[in-house]
Amino acid sequence: MQLKDKVALVTGGGEGIGKATAVLFAEQGARVAVLGRHRENLDPVVEQIQKDGGEAMAVCADISDPKEMQAAIAQIVERWNRLDVVFANAGVNGVWAPLEELEPEEWDNTLSINLKGTFLTVKYAVPHLKKAGGSVIVNASINGTRIFSNTGATAYSSSKAGQVAFTKMVALELAPWKVRVNVICPGAIESNIDDNTERRDLDKVQMPVEFPEGNQPLEHAPGKARQVAQLVLFLASDLSDHITGTEIWVDGAESLIKG
Repeated sequence: MQLKDKVALVTGGGEGIGKATAVLFAEQGARVAVLGRHRENLDPVVEQIQKDGGEAMAVCADISDPKEMQAAIAQIVERWNRLDVVFANAGVNGVWAPLEELEPEEWDNTLSINLKGTFLTVKYAVPHLKKAGGSVIVNASINGTRIFSNTGATAYSSSKAGQVAFTKMVALELAPWKVRVNVICPGAIESNIDDNTERRDLDKVQMPVEFPEGNQPLEHAPGKARQVAQLVLFLASDLSDHITGTEIWVDGAESLIKG
């Protein structure tokens, strides 16, 4: 029970990596706040955790809205009187398009959710994390960190690169309070994130590349959400108590071959 008696927040907890992490956190003894915009996605996760003997609550909020995130954190602390772990996971792929066709509002939307949303999630959690120390894990991507060949994913990759810089800045700032801040960079993972991706005219800008034996060297298949969740659990637990300000890629070497 690596998170026994801890309180954890998982944003984007209704599906994919967020859901897998919320369930795993609960299995390891944490009380879990599952946050997302749509309650119909959150309630099944909470019910699953409770059915398995864990404790969880659903919190509806838009991570890009300061008032909603401030209220969400207050709601969690009001119920459990503490906050120890934050997994800033929520995000979107947004619009992938040639730079000349990418509209300013499309850029703003991606950056607002992915980067501003991470900032707000951590900002309002910090006063509570400082009380007894804790762990923040940010979910970035191989895009914008090791991979720059997904032409058209400019807004998305910029937001993910920004999350890595944010992590390093905040890790140093919060170190005196024993708050660790790390960032994970997943590759292709079985999830529904493509459902919120709009791809437009990418054939105009992308370089054709063939991988005769596939682009997943380790397992020849996309990773599973549970595999990412296991890394997040490690970074949330005391097993990683001397690790902060670090990015870790979880991609089966995909980023090394694609570059």
